[in-house]
Amino acid sequence: MTKETQDFQHRLKANAEAVETVLARLLSPEPEGGEIVRPAHLLGAMRHGVLNGGKRLRPFLVIESAALFPGADREAALRVGAALECIHCYSLVHDDLPAMDDDDLRRGQPTVHIAFDEATAILAGDSLLTFAFDIIAAPETVLPDRTKTELVLALARAAGIGGMAGGQALDLAAESTTPDESGIVTLQAMKTGALIRFGCEAGAILAGAATAERVMLRRFGEVIGLAFQLADDLLDLTADAETMGKATGKDASRGKGTLVALHGQGWAEHRLDALVREAEAILAPFGDKAGTLVETARFIANRRS
Repeated sequence: MTKETQDFQHRLKANAEAVETVLARLLSPEPEGGEIVRPAHLLGAMRHGVLNGGKRLRPFLVIESAALFPGADREAALRVGAALECIHCYSLVHDDLPAMDDDDLRRGQPTVHIAFDEATAILAGDSLLTFAFDIIAAPETVLPDRTKTELVLALARAAGIGGMAGGQALDLAAESTTPDESGIVTLQAMKTGALIRFGCEAGAILAGAATAERVMLRRFGEVIGLAFQLADDLLDLTADAETMGKATGKDASRGKGTLVALHGQGWAEHRLDALVREAEAILAPFGDKAGTLVETARFIANRRS
């Protein structure tokens, strides 16, 4: 393992712990101003769906993209990253439901609808989705109002009908009608890539970066989002459930089209290499400051879980 890789792993772990601390504090039993009470059962389900480990990759992207710019507020980046993680976790809680992907295991633990019940899992997902925008808008997120508005808009677009939720709808439709290659790319860019793209762009937004820099980070997010899904499809084919902490081989069993199924494992591995090179080229104008994000692209392409 190279020193760069070791430094990256340490940074990823440290940021994950920092985000976990923020999330645990935000998901406390005490109601905030304007709230009446936080029902214990629902809060327990929300905490089960969020405080269950994980790499916290999406918040990491927010924090590290913001760190490219002098004067970016790390605490604000942590809170925006926590908001993004709430959106991501809500999507997992709902994706695991019997009406969707019907999974019993997530990160090596029972899924929320198994640990609690289906109705509570739906409400937990609803609450996490709403809570994400609460976190960004709250006065404790010390950012200009215009910046908060830009973040809320970008996150809503990434999470909604034209982003992640729409991608999940396309994914469900793919169980009965296999999309062509263009359709697969679109589906994956929405279901998986949109939140990753937001994570990269959000750092530039909250730092008040120039439009050109924001566009570069948005494009970087699109590239590593594609790499993430490609690596995920490879793992679904080659990894076991114990390593992944969730069921594997489900795409093939449901007849879902993936780029790996379409082109084969060898093609996918070569494509991942090309995506990493593209990601490096996009970040080149940032110089050495982008070293951690370059390592992130390599980590995403080569991950084993």
